[in-house]
Amino acid sequence: MTLSVQVRHRLGDFHLDAGFEAEGGVTALFGRSGSGKTSLVRAIAGLIRPDEGRIALDGDVLVDSKRGVFVPKHLRRFGTVFQEARLFPHLTVKGNLTYGRWFAPRDAVPERFDRVVNLLGIGHLLERRPANLSGGERQRVAIGRALLSAPRLLLMDEPLAALDDERKAEILPYLERLRDETNVPIVYVSHAVHEVAQLADRVVVLRDGKVEAIGPVSDVLSGPSLPTAANRREAGSVLAGVVEAFDPPHRLATVRLKSNMIHVPNATVEAGKIVRLHIPARDVMLATSRPEGLSALNILEGTIEAITADDEGMITVRIGCGGDIVHARVTALSGERLALRPGKTVFAIIKTVALDLH
Repeated sequence: MTLSVQVRHRLGDFHLDAGFEAEGGVTALFGRSGSGKTSLVRAIAGLIRPDEGRIALDGDVLVDSKRGVFVPKHLRRFGTVFQEARLFPHLTVKGNLTYGRWFAPRDAVPERFDRVVNLLGIGHLLERRPANLSGGERQRVAIGRALLSAPRLLLMDEPLAALDDERKAEILPYLERLRDETNVPIVYVSHAVHEVAQLADRVVVLRDGKVEAIGPVSDVLSGPSLPTAANRREAGSVLAGVVEAFDPPHRLATVRLKSNMIHVPNATVEAGKIVRLHIPARDVMLATSRPEGLSALNILEGTIEAITADDEGMITVRIGCGGDIVHARVTALSGERLALRPGKTVFAIIKTVALDLH
């Protein structure tokens, strides 16, 4: 699958001028609120007609402003999941799911009903109505309805934004299964670093309507554009590695990165697995000499590459650790006391590491 997007569109004072190409898997449109993510996905879905641009899927041209081509949304065969599930309140879960099949072309081969139900863990909900479901359950049903329409592409516009942390934790494993067990390519819109780090293969960072960075998730989410594109409390690093060993008694995984080993507690994973590590910048402390007598399992030596200040009295320090990038968010006062500057050697003391099988 190849999705090619180039869109220019003006909405009041906001000007969207962005494009990207995706080759299957999960492509995340990432950035702060107002960066243009939703406008871009709405253009892909056919919900807005861009002033200029071209959109094509596997050579099938959906939009070409120069030629006057604009395929209506109902003919694009894209499944869309929004922040709100938008289920039919008068239908049961089963009724909502089977409704999606009405949109599947006769020559298409939709996902089997029982497979989608099992994939999303909603078999026990089939006779309930939406009013009797939790927010996470409603979203799973909305995803199932979209899958049963035999979509060529699945568009997910901030599907977890309206959920609390508990419901988000509930639904994320199902989104991982959707990524790993179906062949449907996904464009996933989010402003949450942990969602993108956990789900995406490729990231398109948007800022003020333009593409600021694009590439593999580990490269982009550890790159210099992240502090400006992410919520400051969510900024951090995403590192790719391979599980070197697993210690069952201590539930401790040892992960080999480019030049470092990191120990991840509370992990159950086999040696040899490819994983991602999400390290929040707020959970990294800095020292100018190697600390001793600490409970921290992970202390990485590195060199400061850049320092970015914000208007909250904090600084984000980008540290190169032999090819692995770690971000630390500390107070500006701490930066002054430690005389932090680019080129200085520091030790990153990592308090929290989240592991994701990928």
